[in-house]
Amino acid sequence: MSADKPARPPRRAVDGVLLLDKPAGMSSNAALQTARRLLNARKAGHTGTLDPLASGLLPLTFGEAAKFAQMLLDAGKVYEAGVRLGIETDSGDAEGAILATRPVTTGEAELRQTLARFTGDIAQTPPMHSALKRDGKPLYEYARAGIEIARAPRQVTISELTLLAFEGERFTLRVACSKGTYIRTLATDIGAALGCGAHLDALRRTHVGVFDLTASITLETLEAASPAQRDALLAPVDTLAAIFPRLDLDDGDARRILQGQPLRLPRQGGENPGDRVRLYGPGGFLGLGQWKEDGGLWPKRLVCPA
Repeated sequence: MSADKPARPPRRAVDGVLLLDKPAGMSSNAALQTARRLLNARKAGHTGTLDPLASGLLPLTFGEAAKFAQMLLDAGKVYEAGVRLGIETDSGDAEGAILATRPVTTGEAELRQTLARFTGDIAQTPPMHSALKRDGKPLYEYARAGIEIARAPRQVTISELTLLAFEGERFTLRVACSKGTYIRTLATDIGAALGCGAHLDALRRTHVGVFDLTASITLETLEAASPAQRDALLAPVDTLAAIFPRLDLDDGDARRILQGQPLRLPRQGGENPGDRVRLYGPGGFLGLGQWKEDGGLWPKRLVCPA
């Protein structure tokens, strides 16, 4: 009779941000659950998924950091995208079934001219193979059932579209874009504009807001680390709010904010009603406050005291 497996220790409170370099071929949720297991964390989440096809920067939030995940959901992103010309797929990427093939006669000059049309504010129709929901069901479930759902175009912003390499039937782009941009849709729209069709065959995310892929780690690195080293790899919670100015409070004001009470404080310098600030007390990061029309500073989103 085999010995019983040792009981797993109870999940623990872990607070912070892990900048993960997700491998291609793994879902974002699988990567999240692996990191959560290795950290033995009670609460974990991500700040916007990457498709299994894609690799690169996937910021993961643990504990109190989840309260500030929206900062990265709303942030701009940067990708390196590989696009294959002449082949259209039903999903717009290399994992889909081939719908059509066409000869490719595009030269680099024509490609550069076409790319210029996709820079700035553009309209995109979300792909059917996406997690957007209709009547509570993701669009990709309809797509798998062969059902096409009408989708309204939405405006996104492409702030940079740089051609990194051109190889005749394949090219690589650096794309800096707003939230809500679908890179596979960008690839298929470029292919349609060129008249030969295209699909996305590789994608790597290099930036999310202020975070850079160079600061990320792999799951292999996380697994090889000791428990103490794993904790040290987490960035502090307040890095998610680094875009907001800092305001230090004395002990009394810090206690009042944590109790949900507004403060009567002068604005710091050029701040307007609605602006948010990072709040710190003698014990460290408290959360976010927001200036109101009446001149008061109100708690916006707070961490739970340790």
